[in-house]
Amino acid sequence: MAIGWYINRLRAMSVPEVAWRLEQKAAQQAERNVFGKRRIAVTDRVFRREWEGLVFHRERLALAEQAAPVCSDAAPVRIALPGGYDYETYKKDWHAGFQTPQKWPQIFSGDLHYKQRDEIGDARTNWELNRHFQFAMLARRYCRTKDRTYLTELSELFFDWNAENPFLTGISWTSVMEAAIRDINWIYTLGFLSDAAQAEENAAAKERIGALCRALRVGIINMTEYIAVHYSRHSSANNHVITEAAAMGLAGLVMNCGAWFDTAFYILQYEIERQNYGDGVNKEVSLHYQSFFMEAVGLLMLHMQINGIRVPQMWRNTLVKMSRYLADCQGQYGESVVFGDDDGGKILDLQGAMQRNHYDYVLQLMSVVLPERYAAAVTDDTLLAIVPGHLRERMGEKRLCRRTGSVCYEQGGVSLLRSEDGSALIGIDHGELGFGSIAAHGHADALSFQMYLGGSAVFADAGTYIYHIDLQSRNAFRKTENHNTVTINGADQSEMRGAFLWGKRAETRLLAHNLAVGNARSGDETRRPASADGRAAGILYVEAEHNGYGPVIHRRKYRYDGKNCLQLYDDLLHAGRDTVYGVHFLLGQGCRVEETGADHFVLSCPCGANRRAAVTLQFRGEGGMCLSAEESWVSGAYGEKERVKKLRVTGKTDTDCRIITTIRWKEQNVI
Repeated sequence: MAIGWYINRLRAMSVPEVAWRLEQKAAQQAERNVFGKRRIAVTDRVFRREWEGLVFHRERLALAEQAAPVCSDAAPVRIALPGGYDYETYKKDWHAGFQTPQKWPQIFSGDLHYKQRDEIGDARTNWELNRHFQFAMLARRYCRTKDRTYLTELSELFFDWNAENPFLTGISWTSVMEAAIRDINWIYTLGFLSDAAQAEENAAAKERIGALCRALRVGIINMTEYIAVHYSRHSSANNHVITEAAAMGLAGLVMNCGAWFDTAFYILQYEIERQNYGDGVNKEVSLHYQSFFMEAVGLLMLHMQINGIRVPQMWRNTLVKMSRYLADCQGQYGESVVFGDDDGGKILDLQGAMQRNHYDYVLQLMSVVLPERYAAAVTDDTLLAIVPGHLRERMGEKRLCRRTGSVCYEQGGVSLLRSEDGSALIGIDHGELGFGSIAAHGHADALSFQMYLGGSAVFADAGTYIYHIDLQSRNAFRKTENHNTVTINGADQSEMRGAFLWGKRAETRLLAHNLAVGNARSGDETRRPASADGRAAGILYVEAEHNGYGPVIHRRKYRYDGKNCLQLYDDLLHAGRDTVYGVHFLLGQGCRVEETGADHFVLSCPCGANRRAAVTLQFRGEGGMCLSAEESWVSGAYGEKERVKKLRVTGKTDTDCRIITTIRWKEQNVI
């Protein structure tokens, strides 16, 4: 990796962080001296003598009655790998590079550089295989069906992995968070096997279960202690430390280890509040990482409840606000407004390759552990397997929290506009770039928007595509010109210094709006009164600005009639001589450009199943505007991308100017 990245990364660290990282290096050297010289499986023995007597307590693990309905018993046991790679091909290929035929080297994990290794592949793709969702799935399937083929496959995969992935050797040990996700899935694997052991009568099968359970117990203890020593801190303490704390807390409960649980509790008591705005928007400003955070905390809260441990009121209050925001970002057709990175990550998945909406799953989990609900019932297969029946039944007694109108999250910096009939959903980003000194998962998309009609994207977010290889694409999917906002002189609003590192950032300011306020105090639903063009006239509006092109200020106002007309007013303030602007519109999949005129585009776009809409964009502005349509990309899922059209309006100005875009749509025809 280039020396410049190391210099920029060091600049993002505080003095205490530098000291902590030096301590971690010392701990890593001690581990290298032991585990780097010989191959020792994580299941070989308990590495810390103090924990040798720890015993797994099955009754402390959240598991539903095995009679609970399950929708996946007949489906093959396989997991969905990012990029669409075939699980059956790779299920024992633990060191696969995936994007290339090369393998990750089996060297001490602290010496393995996995970022931007284009000659091998993307580490994130490999990590999915090594999270071991398939282990818990196989154990659960065996527990339910008593079919020993599932036990045989689990045993073969489990012991093969341990032989091929010695402790702290290779790609599967390069991330503490990855060890934490694996830890949680091993805990559930052990829980399901413990249940199955009681019903198994065959002596050979009982012995196989016993061998698995003994190895799993040892591995869980060693992984959890490793997490306790190395959990993320300082600028790296984002969603990673939340997941690591959840693993420590869960292991502490089921192994009756107060030290682990207390460490987890202490971390979350500090981080839950620190990592979220007061209105419930996660400071990473990424809906995916918000739901990932919520899943981790929610799983631990579930286990605290069934073990009679009081959940702090602050946790509940924060998670309620986060759940309301997550619910607000969902449309009535299953669409979601997602800004920032989305790598499809999850912590527990007992469905595997079956289609699954992570946001629905998390909202159902929150409905179980919080005093209000955000879903009608528990239908997710994973939750049906782990949530006891009495908690699912109690969920029906809670108030259903569901918003149908438009809302502005002032602190978090996201506004959501809905049409009166719910067919249109518009998301607007007027928040900060991201969380902390590195803003790892942010995109340079200030004042951008997304629009869905009938659940289909008309103006889309670029998505993420890839993390650890193809840096050019990683950067392209984060660039300003690939979001539905304005560029000045072709520049980005914020400075990219690495795949997860930002330098100078655009500062965004919300100026006015007349929407309901997200998670407002009682009686404070609309803090700002409607103006002449506001609610009294049936017009919703949001106005904000940013300074990412200093000295030029970009100010944008959205005006929406609540039906089929959205207007954008882009003001460029303090513009100097020969300022070249670009207004960009990234189209969703299936959108076609039917007509391009001197001042307008006419589109034909999907607007739900078997339906299309005619969408017209009309422009007024200065500087001899030029309209063009070009090829671009969107990534609907991690590791995948598809070609789409991008519309661009360019012009030149020597002074302050305004560009007005009027977008109208109407249903066109039935396909």
